[in-house]
Amino acid sequence: MIKRDDIDLVIISTHWEYHTTMSIEAMRNKIHVAVEVPAAYILDDLWALVDTAEEMQVNCMMMENVCYGDEELWLLNMAQQGVLGTLTYAECAYIHNLRELMFSKDYYYNMWRIRHHEERDGNFYPTHGLGPVAQYMDINRGDSFVNMVSMSSLQASLDEYSKQIESTNEFYNRTGYKHGDMVNTLIKTAKGRNILVQHDVVTPRPYNRINALAGTKGYHEGYPSRLSLVNIDKGHRWLNEKDYKVYWDKYQHPLWTKLKEGIEKYGGHGGMDFVMIYRIIDCLNNGWFLDQDVYDGAAWSVVAPLSTISIELGSIPVKFPDYTRGKWNEFRELGILKNI
Repeated sequence: MIKRDDIDLVIISTHWEYHTTMSIEAMRNKIHVAVEVPAAYILDDLWALVDTAEEMQVNCMMMENVCYGDEELWLLNMAQQGVLGTLTYAECAYIHNLRELMFSKDYYYNMWRIRHHEERDGNFYPTHGLGPVAQYMDINRGDSFVNMVSMSSLQASLDEYSKQIESTNEFYNRTGYKHGDMVNTLIKTAKGRNILVQHDVVTPRPYNRINALAGTKGYHEGYPSRLSLVNIDKGHRWLNEKDYKVYWDKYQHPLWTKLKEGIEKYGGHGGMDFVMIYRIIDCLNNGWFLDQDVYDGAAWSVVAPLSTISIELGSIPVKFPDYTRGKWNEFRELGILKNI
């Protein structure tokens, strides 16, 4: 397919193992790539994506759809306009009980997801929570991830659940999974900010990405979305419904407003999928920089392999690769706030 001369863009949505191979093959044929998350989960593969994109001068965008959610775009708009003041720390997560689905013989092809839990430990799926936070904090656009520490909890949920499934399942009564029930990763940035990233897909917790962002003038926390501001009761309480709505209406992202009809018609994770695909094609058609470039995809995805290294070595600090080769400290405006 990619040998044809009438294809400009490929979307890669296979399971993780094929992301790098397919992305590189497409780029070598001068085709732009939009690849599912994470872009890769092996250190060498992430460098290969960056190097190939630079060599072939094509785009390789990781499709982090959560960056296009209404709450995330709203919070990005407020952060960029200084409503929260100087940003100091954030908390984010992928907390999603996938235990039953991982043991299903039909849901994930060849049960690929549970095999990762069997083989390694780490913060496997960081980008849904981390992507939006990285954009709030201008990561790779004036700030950078410097180092991180990961710590994994006791593993119990998969061991116990494996005893309850049908005996014909290859994972029946299997124990010794390497991935802990909860992995906590703490990141420090060049500007001294802290980001907590959590990964838990096996315990009976309600879905949560946390989406907490703290600044000198305000604090936001998601699930449900709540806002506290210094200029209202000195930040000692969450804004009431009326006050919250004032800020919700005032800082609604214009892209979400512009695409309201399409969002209602096509949806996809509450509309964020439609907004993301629209945005990819619109940027390419207009010659604009994509909202997430290959450097962003690599920096957000590398948390997975780095967390494995940190945990295996006793939760020691590990350094982030600099995929921008020193260019991260040059401010670049995020186009999603300008080109609409």
